[in-house]
Amino acid sequence: MANEIDNAAYQRLLAYKIPEVEQNLTKRDTMLYALGVGLGADPMDEQQLRYVYEKELAALPTMAVVLAAPSAWVKKTGTGFGSKSVHGEQIFTNHKPIPVEGVLVGVSKLASVVDKGIVDGKNRGAVITTERKVYEKKTGDLISTLVSSSFCRGDGGFDGPTGPSREPHAMPPADTCPQFTCDLPTLPQAALIYRLSGDYNILHSDPAHAQKVGFPRPILHGLCTFGVAGHAMLKTLCGYDPARFKSMEARFSSPVYPGETLRTEMWQNGKVVSFRCTVPARDNVVVLNNGKAEIA
Repeated sequence: MANEIDNAAYQRLLAYKIPEVEQNLTKRDTMLYALGVGLGADPMDEQQLRYVYEKELAALPTMAVVLAAPSAWVKKTGTGFGSKSVHGEQIFTNHKPIPVEGVLVGVSKLASVVDKGIVDGKNRGAVITTERKVYEKKTGDLISTLVSSSFCRGDGGFDGPTGPSREPHAMPPADTCPQFTCDLPTLPQAALIYRLSGDYNILHSDPAHAQKVGFPRPILHGLCTFGVAGHAMLKTLCGYDPARFKSMEARFSSPVYPGETLRTEMWQNGKVVSFRCTVPARDNVVVLNNGKAEIA
């Protein structure tokens, strides 16, 4: 398979400076994100209400993933990279609790580009990893550090570096039962709510487009699934205390459809929690894998 992206395009990608993003975060944004990942399903649950109601409002730890983020920056480089990209892995570390409102600044940089090459005529694609640091503008405090990897299908073979590749978090042996399990339903309109936090990709809202690219209907945002898993751990292991939830990472392994129930399985070893997410109604297909969280 011929490659349409050459080394010159790779060099232009390396030279591209990702613009800083300034976001005026409001309490409404904070509540909307929490509603998007399913908080408030029980309107009598005061622990959930603190994330969706302005009284003693708190921000979900996973909201870091939508803060001051550059939108589709790879495609904006004009290099040809990322035309068929999918989210591969997401990591965040919160250095202090996320504010419920204020002006935030996101500073992003290209961390690495790995060329998977062309093997036996098959283009194995490329992996682009971005690092983003989110600061509170008023104080200059570092709020969160995020690392995001995208798998760019068909973009390999440009004579770029072939590594190093980050090893995924090792899960417990297959015969080890999880210590904790939490099932959380998603709303049929979950993707339509979640997109209002900034990801307007029509794959999550337009039925005709979803069918055109091979899905029977719009799928849930991967980062929404990520947020539901974070909610499960916040509920099960943190007593809904956001200050105890320090970091989280996972790999995206299969799509979720809005309305499905997600099962988060957890194995705790001290501060470290290994987890994965499945959909029980579809033979427990794994949708998030190699998950790791740090709980204080």
